Amino acid sequence: MAYDFDLYVIGAGSGGVRAARFAAGFGAKVAVAESRYLGGTCVNVGCVPKKLLVYGAHYAEDLEQASAYGWTAGEASFDWATLIANKDREINRLNGIYRNLLVNSGVVLHEGHARLTGPHEVEINGQRYTAEHIMIATGGWPVIPDIPGREHAISSNEAFFLKELPKRVIVVGGGYIAVEFAGIFHGMGAQTSLLYRGELFLRGFDGAVRKHLAEELTRRGLDLQFNADIKRIEKLDDGSLKVELKDGRILATDCVFYATGRRPMLDNLGLEHTGVTLDEKGFVKVNEKYETAEPSILAIGDVIGRVQLTPVALAEGMAVARRLFKPEQYRLVDYRMIPTAVFSLPNIGTVGLTEEQAREEGHEVQVFESRFRPMKLTLTDCQERTLMKLVVDARTDKVLGCHMVGPDAGEIVQGLAIALKAGATKRDFDETIGVHPTAAEEFVTMRTPLAS
Repeated sequence: MAYDFDLYVIGAGSGGVRAARFAAGFGAKVAVAESRYLGGTCVNVGCVPKKLLVYGAHYAEDLEQASAYGWTAGEASFDWATLIANKDREINRLNGIYRNLLVNSGVVLHEGHARLTGPHEVEINGQRYTAEHIMIATGGWPVIPDIPGREHAISSNEAFFLKELPKRVIVVGGGYIAVEFAGIFHGMGAQTSLLYRGELFLRGFDGAVRKHLAEELTRRGLDLQFNADIKRIEKLDDGSLKVELKDGRILATDCVFYATGRRPMLDNLGLEHTGVTLDEKGFVKVNEKYETAEPSILAIGDVIGRVQLTPVALAEGMAVARRLFKPEQYRLVDYRMIPTAVFSLPNIGTVGLTEEQAREEGHEVQVFESRFRPMKLTLTDCQERTLMKLVVDARTDKVLGCHMVGPDAGEIVQGLAIALKAGATKRDFDETIGVHPTAAEEFVTMRTPLAS
């Protein structure tokens, strides 16, 4: 039969836009539906505005340390409203760029909430359209647990639009978002506590990285409370919040920020009209080609719950576009050696296996580690230390993992990710001449493994 579109994408986030643009570039007739904002979570209430706020928080340190380099400035002050207004202006600019990318690629943009009404049909704004292939790329949504007073808490969705900076903040969670926002609020002057129900945050990261970051955050004055969780939240007459913990303690704050996970955004999507199935965690089940149990419907990105990172969604979207409309260029997405960064203060950059993962997989592990005070801080009173770590297979000499905590960690690890992807050995690192004086050269000058 003749369809209205070759591909209909529900969700104009990073992955959906990438798939739509390239499919159209390959000659397909494509439409995209978006119900909220172009660019999805990453551009609007995720990594882009978050990184801008991290930059803003870091300026407090730069201003404080400038005097050691001979700079004298007037009394510094911070205005949250100015930062948020400037952030909003930049996000609006990016929304326009995403719109132009789609339109200039020949993609038809439908703004509204799209629902599946069958394996090949979508309804939006009272109109129905048919498509040979339909892609679900609706992303995720933050979850606040069902506790008494949950309506008084906020998530990352609301944090980017707060009218003013709270004086006291409790951040709940132990993942990327919790650690990053704790650093943002603390860096901007709010009295900040980070609560996590486990022994140590950032589960899944290298143990040395987790411990080192905890030490550095504590050194900075951030209040870390592990093995702690909230039982209830009560709003008082003065607008402040009374927080009761499960261990019976009472905390007072002005804002409770939850970053305890995200769920796939599948609300009112019409999946019941299709054969699409979900796994036990509520994510859409797909095969290696991102096909659901309904052959005509595909899914990528956070809704499938694999690796929930923007660049991964981009790669998945590209893979689908190529497979469907440019098969000679198709290749599977490789989920190994995916680099990532946590924009905590200080930053984390990591790629490859952690020491714990390498040992669990049976490698004969050698660990090379360096801890040092960054050169930029040597004229200041700041005692922050950088951590760099290599995990190596002693039998093959292959570098299995690179991990860093310190300034520009994400920038440095991106380059190392290429080396690991190419199969670099420790000898390759040792024979690479460093750029001096930089922090990055430490990765090619570590010669002595730690004692086992």
